[in-house]
Amino acid sequence: MPQSQFHLLKTKRFLPLFLAQFLSAFNDNVFKNALVILMTYKAGEKTGVDPRLLVTAAAGIFILPFFLFSATAGQIADRFEKSRLIRIIRFLEIPVMALAAAGFFLQNYWMLLAVLFCAGVMSTFFGPLKYSILPEHLKEDELIGGNALIEAGTFLAILLGTILGGILILRDGGIAWISGIILATALLGWLSSRWVPKAQGGATGVKIGWNFAAETWQLVRHAMTQKDAFLSIIGISWFWLVGFTFLAQFPIYASGVLGANEEVVTLFLTVFSVGIALGSLVCNILLKGKVSGAYVPLGAFGMTAGIFLFWLASPQPAAHTTLIGFSQFIGTAGGWEILASLLAIAVFGGIYIVPLYVIMQTRGEATHRSRIVAVNNVMNALFMVAGAVMTMVLLKMHVGVTEIFLLIGVMNVPVAFLVRRIVAARRAAQGEA
Repeated sequence: MPQSQFHLLKTKRFLPLFLAQFLSAFNDNVFKNALVILMTYKAGEKTGVDPRLLVTAAAGIFILPFFLFSATAGQIADRFEKSRLIRIIRFLEIPVMALAAAGFFLQNYWMLLAVLFCAGVMSTFFGPLKYSILPEHLKEDELIGGNALIEAGTFLAILLGTILGGILILRDGGIAWISGIILATALLGWLSSRWVPKAQGGATGVKIGWNFAAETWQLVRHAMTQKDAFLSIIGISWFWLVGFTFLAQFPIYASGVLGANEEVVTLFLTVFSVGIALGSLVCNILLKGKVSGAYVPLGAFGMTAGIFLFWLASPQPAAHTTLIGFSQFIGTAGGWEILASLLAIAVFGGIYIVPLYVIMQTRGEATHRSRIVAVNNVMNALFMVAGAVMTMVLLKMHVGVTEIFLLIGVMNVPVAFLVRRIVAARRAAQGEA
């Protein structure tokens, strides 16, 4: 029986990468949420621009590099030695966060949006590296556990960074605190990256193209020939559409449906992030280290059931004169049912997502591994944008946020059956037990 995945945190071949990724995700979200809060409450009077437009623009600016540079990032990651590239990217985060600190002190929102774009560029180039280097440093029966830890750590880092950035930025001395945190975290991330073990040499024959549209399309076409890897990419991207929709609509759901304040929004974010982390860690127990999609259908059906229970537990929207906080929400009828169903969605989401990442890493060509991950980044971004557009259109049509959640759950049903059919066919073809 394989060891617990936590033994990897004691190894030099995994811990430095885990820390570099955790600190990177934490820093991104401290910076992003601090900027969003500032733009929401302060930027209007400073810039004369509607804060809602600035916040929407910020979301687009961070995700834009994934469309522009993912193909090039994948080519570079396959071309050169990966640990060195990781150190370079994490080092560049230090001057970028120094610019962010300057932007906060100067209250220059255009400068901060430029920094946000740079942060998106670094995430774009880091993504193919962190996932494609794992199979080089971990044994096959460690990949499920290693990916589970990466996913769990990432969601907890997102949670901590989001909460900290939002809590501190508007307090007295908040800008100084945020600036110090993002600079210190960038420095720690670089120091961690210096201990990432050297990977195999890059594929020297890889040509790096700069026509992002043509290169992206070429990589997608190649990924489509790697059937298992590409189907995993589609499954992963669907998960991000579902997760992104829930996370983005929590504030509207809390205020408009429950009549609750930001404390309840933070509670939902906490439950969702912890649930994803728990589900990710459970994967290694279920699969016993085996690279298999056997439990992906369970995750998909579990998410659907959780969404349906979430819809049943949700009250009808009503006008609210005052907003309730954490303790009042817990005491309301249906409060615990809402939290339990939200936790179920997240736990099953973690069970669903981790095996797909491992299949993506291992079932494609090793020489194209980073470029496969780059295609995944592009498709993730595309699905999240599609989800955001769909949600905006439905809200414009006066469809309630609770009904939007239910629609996502209904759309997840055919996805769950498709995943079950694909997994059954692959297991039959490969003789899995």
